Amino acid sequence: MTYSETLEYLYTSTPVFERVGASAYKEGLENTIALDNHFGNPHRLFKTIHVAGTNGKGSTSHTLAAILQSAGYRVGLYTSPHLVDFSERIRVNGEPINQQYVIDFVEENKEFFEPLYPSFFELVTAMAFRYFAEKHVDIAVVEVGLGGRLDCTNIISPVLSVITNISFDHTGFLGDTLEKIAGEKAGIIKQNTPVVIGEYLPETLPVFQKKAEEMNAPLILAQDRVGQYSLPEFQLKGACQERNLQTILTAANELVRLGVFSDDEAIVKGCANVCSLTGLRGRWEALSKSPLTICDTGHNLAGWEYLAPHISNVFEQKKGENAEAQLRIVFGMVDDKDINSVLQLMPKEAHYYFCQASTHRAIPVEKVVALASEHGLVGESFSSVAEAYAKAKADAKAEDFIFIGGSSYVVADLLCDF
Repeated sequence: MTYSETLEYLYTSTPVFERVGASAYKEGLENTIALDNHFGNPHRLFKTIHVAGTNGKGSTSHTLAAILQSAGYRVGLYTSPHLVDFSERIRVNGEPINQQYVIDFVEENKEFFEPLYPSFFELVTAMAFRYFAEKHVDIAVVEVGLGGRLDCTNIISPVLSVITNISFDHTGFLGDTLEKIAGEKAGIIKQNTPVVIGEYLPETLPVFQKKAEEMNAPLILAQDRVGQYSLPEFQLKGACQERNLQTILTAANELVRLGVFSDDEAIVKGCANVCSLTGLRGRWEALSKSPLTICDTGHNLAGWEYLAPHISNVFEQKKGENAEAQLRIVFGMVDDKDINSVLQLMPKEAHYYFCQASTHRAIPVEKVVALASEHGLVGESFSSVAEAYAKAKADAKAEDFIFIGGSSYVVADLLCDF
């Protein structure tokens, strides 16, 4: 099998949440445990850090990995989804998994896992843990796929757990209240293992406190430590990253307290170079200066509560320099997000290029346009991200601001062609 044939086999033979949504979600750890046993429990051969939460998981996971790399460790990093290529999900010191390894893993083991009918994420998690063990990583930063309690990454026994924040997302799986969602995320809290909570709400804090008490797990609230840590430079930009950084610095200082590393310089270097050290993309990423072109993977209401005002603020700064500057937004979303609430937040002065990402979960562009018009948003419709961006770029003058987002899949389609 070639690499592309192997990926197509994975995508078509195992249910993939990113492609088909709810039907790919499997509750329970039975398959994960069976796969882990088959490979000799590779996750026990290295230390781990476990990261859950509604938003900011990816930025937090990548930055912690960058800090640990800067401290001299050989670091595994497991995140999802990928933007351009599958191999981005599994990295060692920033280098994506070898394509031949992916091919060999599937060819050598498909007779075992086919009768299990594992989900895509169950299979890829097993691949990641085995790869990290074979590459002799010292420590791996493992991002939860969905939820926490029943997520297939939840077989690990981390040295530190991190829950970034809680908001409404994936309510069909995790519950329809903040308390229920927090309960699922709190499932990663382990016995006698410290847990950093990035942001909490009146509804979620008691859930975390109760679970931490049950597990005798030290509870560290990053939100209460604002101002305790300072940093000269953080490579990730955007308003939401300010709160992510507080979570990251609190987690990093807890790792220092645990004796994982002791060099503050590693924190400074890791935060200043997270993208170059780990390959992270799509977080308020600047693609061009003239016209200013930014993409961001913010994809739900909580994310857009930060993105929408930040986009407007950046545009107002540009408009102050040139009154003729225009805001142009390439936008699409997927079907399990609260699109109406997001559209309500979006800048009405922008010209929109509505589009449909190349995933079956994308909301049809005709529906996006119809809903957007109800919120006073005006623009054109395109059948693909590439077409929408091409038109926005052709329309733009040097002083304009182009933003592309609404979904990780919109950004993924953009970067595939960029």
